[in-house]
Amino acid sequence: MTDKTHAPPPLRDASTVILVREKNKAIEVYLLRRSTKSGFMGGLYVFPGGVVDAEDKGFDSWASHIDIPLDQIENQVGGDGFPTEDALGFSIAAIRETLEEAGVFLASGKDKTQKDLEDICSVRLSENLPKSWFKTKITTENWILSLSSLGRWSHWITPGLMKKRFDTRFFIVLMPENQICVPDNMETKHGIWLTPQKALEQNLKALTPLSPPAVVTLTQMMRFKGLDDLKQEIQMRSWADPIAPRLVPSSNGPVILEPWDPMCDDDCDIDTSNFSNRVLSPGAEFSRIWCDKGVWKPVGI
Repeated sequence: MTDKTHAPPPLRDASTVILVREKNKAIEVYLLRRSTKSGFMGGLYVFPGGVVDAEDKGFDSWASHIDIPLDQIENQVGGDGFPTEDALGFSIAAIRETLEEAGVFLASGKDKTQKDLEDICSVRLSENLPKSWFKTKITTENWILSLSSLGRWSHWITPGLMKKRFDTRFFIVLMPENQICVPDNMETKHGIWLTPQKALEQNLKALTPLSPPAVVTLTQMMRFKGLDDLKQEIQMRSWADPIAPRLVPSSNGPVILEPWDPMCDDDCDIDTSNFSNRVLSPGAEFSRIWCDKGVWKPVGI
């Protein structure tokens, strides 16, 4: 049974960005390997992202530095019980974290050159940057952040038994053509572009071990035939209900039950003794992910 004697850690707001591109008529996504020293998902491949800071919030601070009017934020990235002011903060965090971790800047500006773009991507690599560095840079250099480039994808709530918990919005963004991804080599140590299928295949081989939300997200993306197909989905997609999985400890490796699993709400143990024979191939529908020696693998019921 799960341990009810301890209250779960508090939720922290966070944003994640799924960067996508098309290569050889196939969709590819960008994945970053988190530092093994990280206290959350250490050593696993994830999408760029991080916590929403206080500096990311506030209409007054950002109104003149975003590319859509405040009254259009709800239509672009809000809705479904997601207040506009919150949507703005999560969106600013998404753009900031994509720059900090992947070196991709979702912004433009009057008379800005490629060198200006490269300069700000270099600054983010500096050590001991103050939390206000991004906001200061944007406001003093008159950058306009591209909120219009952000699309809704999913809303995740970290399981209660995890040591750190986040209320995370997963945005999806088409990779800008004039930029390249470069890991920060601090929080993230390696970056790679892969098709969803290839990423899932390499996860099972422990070559590109994925975080559980990445396994779910990449499986979802396998159904899209190409970028045009994905673009149509992005235009129509809403946040929908939050995905709040349950973590079940086990001596054979913990298991995450997704909300659509028939036992997700039962608060009972799971028999994992034969899970090694139930591992599913990439693309198969699943509701359980089992951590087998550090690799999260979808398994059948």
